[in-house]
Amino acid sequence: MQAKIFNTGLVDTAEHHDELRKSVERLVSRYGRKYFQDVIARNEQPKELWEELGAAGFLGAHIPESYGGSGGGLAELYIIIEETAAQGCPMLSLVISSICAPIIEHYGTEAMKEEWLTGMADGSKRIAFAITEPDAGSNTHNIKTTARRDGDGWILQGAKYWTSAIDESDAVMVVARDADLSTSKRSSLSLFIVPTNTEGVSWQPIEAAVKAADKQFMSFYDDVKLPYEAIVGEPGKGLKQVFVGLNPERVAAAAINNGIARFALEKGTRYANDRSVWNQQPIGAHQGVAHPLAEAYVGVQAARLMAMRAADLFDRGEDAAEAANMAKFCAAESSLKALDQAIQVHGGNGLALEYGLADLWFIARLHKTAPVSREMILNHIAQHSLGLPKSY
Repeated sequence: MQAKIFNTGLVDTAEHHDELRKSVERLVSRYGRKYFQDVIARNEQPKELWEELGAAGFLGAHIPESYGGSGGGLAELYIIIEETAAQGCPMLSLVISSICAPIIEHYGTEAMKEEWLTGMADGSKRIAFAITEPDAGSNTHNIKTTARRDGDGWILQGAKYWTSAIDESDAVMVVARDADLSTSKRSSLSLFIVPTNTEGVSWQPIEAAVKAADKQFMSFYDDVKLPYEAIVGEPGKGLKQVFVGLNPERVAAAAINNGIARFALEKGTRYANDRSVWNQQPIGAHQGVAHPLAEAYVGVQAARLMAMRAADLFDRGEDAAEAANMAKFCAAESSLKALDQAIQVHGGNGLALEYGLADLWFIARLHKTAPVSREMILNHIAQHSLGLPKSY
């Protein structure tokens, strides 16, 4: 059997990372691509895999030990997400955890941390994240969902778009316009943790092309009454608080794409080594097959290096914005190239679900558009890295 082509020594930043990767691989490989495809085909969630990841401590890798986690950082979470995807099981819910956990850790009350971080660490509780609206995608200043004070609590009113996995979640973190602090010229945002069983909270599915276990929804908040302590951090400081979760989100999204790319290239190179046409030489001996695979490998390794660099910067408390944005950009681009080439090497077989490649395309493609588009990333790089004038 062909040895695996991706080693960990090139990208990992700590001695324990190699063993962590092997541990995740051992667990997730017992499920594998076919299991994940079957779960999606049945319109279900990978509950068994999720529960095992929680029991093994992997879901809480980035959560402090005082709240039931492993006390690691974004680098450890990155490895877990990448390795899970590399076994053919890309889990979007792990990206959501990368947003909500650091926000709660930095700004949540002690009661919030005890309830939600502890539950997230073992997988018994999940939180969705709701920021995007039909008229407010990348421009958060256009958010219309509004929170207003009502006695000793809040009233939440509005709707959100592309709220991932809210049907599986115990709560949703909602980004809302603070009616008391906003003006006609500027919106002040606040964050709220809203239990999904709260009266007035509902959702309806979005029919999406993405073949994923975690589904997408429109979510609605109709005069939802919340206690004052549902707010995360200070009123009106929500935009600052959200950014604590956005850099980890970009790195986590890159992890999924890098894992998909690894899965695709492992299969593609194995097929190129085993498949012979017209003579005894494997098709991988032809440069027309070998060079595109090699070029895709270079791109994927570069994306992995950038992602681990971003995670390392974040864990050391340094500015990770540039690296995180570039990591997501590189991973989205390189994973699509790797996946496309792996499909091409397989010929017609590459389009058969049996080979587990073609149905990964939309998940890989998703991260060119969401959770932040490639255009917004390029805006950030142009303005903050190159010093060019702001374009919006």
